[in-house]
Amino acid sequence: MSTSLTRRQFASLAAVPFVAGTAHAQSDFPNKPIELVVPFQPGGGTDALARSFADATRKHTTQSFIIVNKPGASGSIGWQDVMHAKPDGYRLAVITVELATLAHIGIGKINADDLQPIAQLNADQAAITVRAEAPWNTVEEFLAAAKKEPGKIGVGNAGPGSIWHLAASALEDKAGVKFNHVPFQGAGPGVLALLGGHIDAVAVSPAEVTTHVQSGKLKTLAVMAEQRVKGFEKVPTLKERGIDLVIGTWRGIAAPKNTPPQVVAYLKDLALKASSEPSFRETLDKQNLGFVYADDQAFKAKIMKDNEYFKALITKLGIKAG
Repeated sequence: MSTSLTRRQFASLAAVPFVAGTAHAQSDFPNKPIELVVPFQPGGGTDALARSFADATRKHTTQSFIIVNKPGASGSIGWQDVMHAKPDGYRLAVITVELATLAHIGIGKINADDLQPIAQLNADQAAITVRAEAPWNTVEEFLAAAKKEPGKIGVGNAGPGSIWHLAASALEDKAGVKFNHVPFQGAGPGVLALLGGHIDAVAVSPAEVTTHVQSGKLKTLAVMAEQRVKGFEKVPTLKERGIDLVIGTWRGIAAPKNTPPQVVAYLKDLALKASSEPSFRETLDKQNLGFVYADDQAFKAKIMKDNEYFKALITKLGIKAG
């Protein structure tokens, strides 16, 4: 009997070391630091959450998380970077609700299902905030001024198609006004522009203006929530003022599609443990970032639901990338 190998047998044997090596690499995950891409500039709520999460993982993993800020195109540059990364769990992303909006506006080559959700960690509503010395002390006064001079009031956002852009656009639609939308590479730079007097308002979350509101430099006129927000109890909701608008963001962790199930399972467990750390909850509380946890399956369902909601909203408002 011949002892020579057929091509098929040789190919099968040649593949064994590779498969075994891949399985071993998955079983000892992680064996090097994990990069966590934040698709916005430092200083906003997304960056704050990422850094707090990275700190909270230290008790539960032998490897550290390295924060990498990759801003641009309302988040899509950072997400595309992770989407095209090797699906081994060593390059993750903080995802936000813009993942479910950008494709409908025509920004970036990324869709709601282009990344593998790991866990949702947060949810926050939009709010209208102005400088403390601004002439408007109520949202009614602010909207009246916008109606009187259409397109004059500059409202900053985190980029075209960002949730804060959509929030301001939805408010325009509901109130029958017109703003001058001014994009920035994240909420942080937008807030700094407001503080510097370069714009008149921002439509970002309360978390992203908390420090400046507490110091008396800014004032929040209304929140786009079902009920008043913790830490901003004196600020009315738009619903209280007769405007039926509830809109906001969420944030969580995601990996490239096709990340091995064993790695996803490890990251899910790590996210649950880190998000349960008192230090993580305390940081979110100090920043007025709302804590909401969901595992990978529940988070994926949330993303898909919001994808349909924002598709309808964007179509109605006629928003397209310029």
